[in-house]
Amino acid sequence: MLAHIVFFTLKDSSPEACQRLVAACNKYLSEHPGTVHYSAGTRAEQYQREVNDADFHVALNVIFDSTETHEAYQTAERHLQFIEENKDNWAKVRVFDSVVG
Repeated sequence: MLAHIVFFTLKDSSPEACQRLVAACNKYLSEHPGTVHYSAGTRAEQYQREVNDADFHVALNVIFDSTETHEAYQTAERHLQFIEENKDNWAKVRVFDSVVG
């Protein structure tokens, strides 16, 4: 399995903008073939420990059943539409892909 974890830092980080990005994640990035787990949400601001990275506003977590389904996701029309419709508000995007399971 492959874990695809993405952290978005937004230019407009208002609560409304964060919720719009979460809604766009839910619309375009959920239920792709091979998805074992999907979640998207805002940073849990109540956690302020030294080890907590607070340099993001929205997190996306998708676990795919194989590297092949992850590769197909990368070029899927819905994924590309998500990028096109939302990239203008991204100040920084960090992607962490890891083999799990």
